[in-house]
Amino acid sequence: MVNVNCKNCQKEFNAKPSWIKNGYGKFCSRACGYKNRLNGKEVSCAICNQKTYKSKKALCSSKSKKYFCGKSCQTTWRNSEFKGTKHANWKGGRHSYRELLIRKDPNPRCILCNTIDLRVLATHHIDENKNNNTIENLAWLCHNCHHLVHHHRDEHKKFMAAIV
Repeated sequence: MVNVNCKNCQKEFNAKPSWIKNGYGKFCSRACGYKNRLNGKEVSCAICNQKTYKSKKALCSSKSKKYFCGKSCQTTWRNSEFKGTKHANWKGGRHSYRELLIRKDPNPRCILCNTIDLRVLATHHIDENKNNNTIENLAWLCHNCHHLVHHHRDEHKKFMAAIV
């Protein structure tokens, strides 16, 4: 056995000559070998300031140049940064009428068929003007009834009779 100094921590350890000949025997432990292979750096989380290690690839590929300790901090930042007009799906704020109707009517149901499943309910503009988002102009319809009200006169008449 040959006494060798660890390339990472400089601690002296024993290595076989065959290990050294084959390119091994450079580190005293797996942990030291792992630490030597790290090429990134430790950065602070942008939300909680906790220290976290980021690889060189992660440091180069970040568009915002903000780094996070985990998904929860990343989501907190993203939800505060990309909201309103900065959100990719922003459509001028016209989609908010559904939330208005939910606040007004906590138990929504289709006016024509009485479906109560919120996943299939759509908001219908009574005067068919999408810019008129007053509560009085909004009504719940399931997707099927909503299509029928827009495309069949008889269903439209039934709907108008039901809301009066």
